[in-house]
Amino acid sequence: MSPAAGANAPLLPEHEKRAGRHGSVTGAVFNVSTSIIGAGIMSIPATLKVLGVVPAFLMIVAIAWLADVSVEFLMRYTHSGETTTYAGVMREAFGGFGSAAVQICVMITNLGCLIIYLIIIGDVLSGTEQHLGVLQEWFGVSWWNTRAFALFLVVILVMLPLVLFKRVESLKFSSAVSVLLAVIFVGIASVMAVYALIQGKTNTPRLLPEVDSNSSFFELFTAVPVIVTAFTFHFNVHPIGFELGNPSTMLSAVRISMILCAAIYFAIGIFGYLLFGESIMADILVNFDKSSDTAAGALLNDIVRLSYALHLMLVFPLLNFSLRANLDEFLFPKKPLLAKDTTRFLSITFALLVLSYLLAIAIPNIWYFFQFMGSTSAVCLAFIFPGSIVLR
Repeated sequence: MSPAAGANAPLLPEHEKRAGRHGSVTGAVFNVSTSIIGAGIMSIPATLKVLGVVPAFLMIVAIAWLADVSVEFLMRYTHSGETTTYAGVMREAFGGFGSAAVQICVMITNLGCLIIYLIIIGDVLSGTEQHLGVLQEWFGVSWWNTRAFALFLVVILVMLPLVLFKRVESLKFSSAVSVLLAVIFVGIASVMAVYALIQGKTNTPRLLPEVDSNSSFFELFTAVPVIVTAFTFHFNVHPIGFELGNPSTMLSAVRISMILCAAIYFAIGIFGYLLFGESIMADILVNFDKSSDTAAGALLNDIVRLSYALHLMLVFPLLNFSLRANLDEFLFPKKPLLAKDTTRFLSITFALLVLSYLLAIAIPNIWYFFQFMGSTSAVCLAFIFPGSIVLR
């Protein structure tokens, strides 16, 4: 095993692999889909507002296809060499610099995503200065449903037990529930949009972007990194793929997941645009907090927000998995596999949870995170690094 073999996951020892503890294709599809459908779906409707429906649809399809091609490159060159991780493939192609570049990009992307998840969960539960959260709407403003305390309870009671798993396959059930919650979210939003359409209350979506000034033209480029980030899951390709009995089946799992996720993205984009039009916020969940004409409508709004907050809680441990493994390999390259060292495993796990929590409390806006990650670390992981491996 190469020195970077633990870069993306604490892979199982050989005797455990021979014992038949392999993952399933279904589990791989759920884990890949969960890796893809994170917080990015929240900002997809805003990209339709910026780009227009037709360019946004074409962009989603194009980036999904490019992501699939880049995964094929990664798996092809993984099997042709001696390594079994993303960082290891980069090490074989570019030496230690390449391996470190992957690890740093994974750490930036995943930590940024974890912070975004907590920000959105905080928005849903406790609101912001502009709107109330679900807990405050139901029980009134109190000390126990403030943003800091509500997020603290979520981190301790929900996320901590899940991030303590040492095998990514162990997360397949939480991933399945996570995908189901995302589908419920899209389903309810679509029903609300169709009902509003029947009532004549929908907004007419723009098919093409409006470019009436220099600022409008440059604003078009802010939407692309958001979609790129929404399809960045390459840091989990090797941990998920190599827990399958035959890692080559990972390509089939990825393609199924790509089709599913692209459909979900465009569905929530168009239905969200129909519902809220030009008033769409960077985080569409904020739009769902607006008062409804009926009690049933208000209940649906709350179900939409809570279902996606729960979805993000279940996505969190999957991205934390790769972040933890890459951070460990970056800081302790000579140490044994992380899964074998309980003290180191727990120390890194708790440190990442605390850091994510503190930064989520301090930073309020997710749009800037998406723009930064989608134009730097995420685009490197999804497209630049796989392409450079092929050219090398």
